[in-house]
Amino acid sequence: MANTKSAKKATRKIARRTEVNKARRSRMRTSLRKVEDAIASGNKAVAKAALVAAEPALMRAARTGVIHRKAASRKVSRLTHRIAKLSD
Repeated sequence: MANTKSAKKATRKIARRTEVNKARRSRMRTSLRKVEDAIASGNKAVAKAALVAAEPALMRAARTGVIHRKAASRKVSRLTHRIAKLSD
């Protein structure tokens, strides 16, 4: 348990940041799930549209430190390749 005034304040700050990060992570995962579902359906146009919407969410999560920037780039790259493999 925090004993000093500064430690108690740090605990409050961490709790606030955790809530914000949870929301960002959830938004990112939802957008990724939409892309995955579109790829699974086999509809290339819908999958491309979903990726266009998901990429900013991923990069925003990387910029704010929710995930690593290279992990975000890797996810976008892999999804792009999977969409490119879909037949028109």
